[in-house]
Amino acid sequence: MHTQVAEVLIDIEAELRQLQLWESELPPEEALASTQPFCFDTLTLPQWLQFVFLPRMHDLVAAEAALPGDCGIRPMAEEYFRSAQLPIRELLLALDRVDRLLGGA
Repeated sequence: MHTQVAEVLIDIEAELRQLQLWESELPPEEALASTQPFCFDTLTLPQWLQFVFLPRMHDLVAAEAALPGDCGIRPMAEEYFRSAQLPIRELLLALDRVDRLLGGA
């Protein structure tokens, strides 16, 4: 399963870059230290994916460590992008895949 998760993480990054949501600068440390789910109080969802979720998941995959359970990222993304005029279909599909993999479906 680690290999499948690694593949979908690459897809998520590629989609964020394709949508021009990939940032070149790291947010302030305080923003990354949020204790709220998805750091919703300090980061945008694309920032959380780039600077929190993807690095943590890459570390877990590299270490072949236990992966988290249900994440529910796709519903958060659907809500976040609800009014955006972006072609997010492929990003949502990749987030759905990671949700299913981590949820054991």
